[in-house]
This record gives sequence, C-alpha cells and structure tokens, in this order.
Amino acid sequence: MSFPNMMRIRQHFDAPTVEDIPESVREEVSRLNLVTRVEPGQSVAVSVGSRGINNIALITKSLVEELKNLGLEPFLVPAMGSHGGGIAEAQREIIEGYGVTEEYVGAPIKASMETVQVGQTEDGVPVFFDKYAFEADHVAVVGRIKPHTDFVGEIESGLHKMMLIGLGKHKGAALYHQAIVHYSFDRIIRSVGQQVIEKCGVLLGLGIVENQYDQTALLKGVAPEEFVEREKELLVIAKKWMPRLPFDHVDLLIVDEIGKNISGAGMDTNVVGRKFHDNHAAEKEYPKVTRILVRGLTPETHGNASGIGTAEYAHRRAVDEMDREITYINCMTGNHPSGAHIPLYFDTDQTCIEKALQTVGLREPGEEKILRIRNTLDLGELLASEAYRSEVEAREDLSIVEEAAPMPFDTSGDLPLHF
Repeated sequence: MSFPNMMRIRQHFDAPTVEDIPESVREEVSRLNLVTRVEPGQSVAVSVGSRGINNIALITKSLVEELKNLGLEPFLVPAMGSHGGGIAEAQREIIEGYGVTEEYVGAPIKASMETVQVGQTEDGVPVFFDKYAFEADHVAVVGRIKPHTDFVGEIESGLHKMMLIGLGKHKGAALYHQAIVHYSFDRIIRSVGQQVIEKCGVLLGLGIVENQYDQTALLKGVAPEEFVEREKELLVIAKKWMPRLPFDHVDLLIVDEIGKNISGAGMDTNVVGRKFHDNHAAEKEYPKVTRILVRGLTPETHGNASGIGTAEYAHRRAVDEMDREITYINCMTGNHPSGAHIPLYFDTDQTCIEKALQTVGLREPGEEKILRIRNTLDLGELLASEAYRSEVEAREDLSIVEEAAPMPFDTSGDLPLHF
C-alpha cells in the first residue's frame, strides 16, 4: 500500500508570554496583601500536581520564596488524586521528575495518601482533604486553568479541581467522580470547593494559563473568596489561548505520545474532538477525526496509559509500555473505564497506518487527510499530508517549513519516534 507524502507545517499563533516568572509571582502575591492574613512561623502546604505544566518548578520555587519572605514555613504536597497508582512515594517521584525537588524549590515534600474528612456538602457528599495539608496553618493552591477533557461548565480544570481531585487524593477523587453521576459536575465542584475553602485554611490560589505553544502566558494570584469568579474569567482566557489542530476534518491523526503529563486524558480531548464520546466527535464538536493512532507513552507518565481507549489503533510499543494496574486505577477512579480500553494494535507503524487507512472511508490513494503530532500540547509544528496543501497555502496562519516527502519508515517498518 502506498502512503501520501507528508509536509511539515507551522501554526502561527498570537501568543502572549510571561517574560519574568519570579517577578510575576512576586507581584501577584504582593497584590493579595497576605500579611494581614498570616503570622510569622505559620506553615503553608503548597499543592503540586501531576500535569506537565511548563515552568512548574520555577513557579513553585518562586511562590515558596515569596511565602518565606512573609515569614511562613512552606512545604510541598503532591496533589494528584490517584495518579502514580495511588502510592505516596510514586506521587513524590512524579513531581520530582518535573524538577520540583526539595533542593531546587527550597521546601520539604510531604507525600501521603492519608485524608481527613473535613465535612460534607448539602447533598451529603463527604469532603476529604490531604492529611498534611489539613494540618497546615494555610494552603496555597497552584493549578493550570484549562478546559476539562470530559466536563463542560463555567469552572472546569483548575484551582477547584486541584482542591477536590488533587488534594482529595485517591479517596476523594474516586468519591467525587461517583457523585457526579448523581449530581452535576458543576454542583459537585462548587459545593466541595466551598467546603474546602471554609474548613481547610486556603490562603491563596495561583492560577496558571498557558498559550498555544505550551508556554506560561499568565499567572494570577487569587484570594480564596474570589476563587469562583476569577476561575470563570481565567477559563474564558484559557479557551481562547489553547492549542488546536489547524483543520476541521482529519482521516487519520497519528499521535506520537500520550501521557498524564500531557493531559488528564492522555491526549487532550478538546484538541482531538473526543470530549463527549471516546471514538467520535459530537454533532457540533470539531475537529472531526475519523481514526486516531497512538504510537507510544511519555516517560513522565510512568506507564499510565489513561486515555489510550480514545484511539482506535495503537503501536504495540504503546501497549507494551502500559502499566495496566496504574492505568486501571486511574481510569476507574475517574469513572471512565473505557479510557483504559486497548485499541487494535500492530507491531509496526507501517502496518498500523495501513490498517487505519482501510477504515477511514472512500479515499483515493494520496487523497487521505493525515496529520501527525508529537502530542496534544505541542502543536506549533506538525506533519500534514499533501491533501491539505491548498488549504495551507491559502491561510496566513499556516506555513510550510519542509516540503512533502515520503514517510521515513526504517527497514522494520517503523517511523522515527519523533519528527
């Protein structure tokens, strides 16, 4: 079977960036006037999640330094629900893998899966919170604001989710995802979040918004009484700045890597058009991607292949890299067991692509619309089949940086791991 030639294209985004992260953190903390809310010597638990947030080590270090300047004694708490298989030491290793180490940040890490029940919502849903964070005098909630991969609302993924799912640990995360079956996502996230703010000593939030190139675009300090309104505002900005595929219709999307450091769903469903259904787009959802092929997992995901079930096809390498126990725990905790379903998989890229193209519909050879991306965070440059050439040449936001060439299969039938 012959395959279409692929050209490297570049997306041109109007992407704001934070030039001086320590100074931006300093300004945001100063603006909150925390000196009126704290006393020297008090402890502060600083949340650190499992996502691959750009500059997260520097952002955390800068916040720790500002808290120390207030006379406080900060420490770090891994805040990632059931990630790392729900094992405290594995969660510690995850944040250290992002450079968030005690030595670099200048604060100890306290990792535990123990929780404290701090209350319950008006619906009777128990509220659980990390034991170390609850015992601290204050809590600083740090999180990236972005559209959620499953739910739609005025508040999606960000500070509230970090309070509920991250600091709720495995026990809280599992409970809240089950509660969402009976109550709305919005109701649970607001009611549990309010309980946490009232009873767990939340001192501030630090919201992070990234641009289309996965760069830090905005840092926003948030007082606890403003979490709801500020997060709603930041989500609007995040949706505007989030990366996207450049085309609305794709026959085959080849994804080099998925992982929890990329998205909670392994690959961002907002990007691939699978937010509401695992294997097809909703009626008014774009892009419309007919088939997805996953080639591998990121090293940072530590075998967690959550979201692989969103793809129809996979390279055997991705399946072999999968830690089933960790993946199953995470998908069951999130009440999304189909996220762990194993796609059809084959031994080589050549076979995977051939089989996938046999199921995209009536296409003449060379007319297939194929995109290849590194992952759903890194969309600045991607490979596109020649079927997209006329559209690329007609658009000012796209340019060809390398002319079309045959897919570079090696003698085994595999492509390079990355392009």
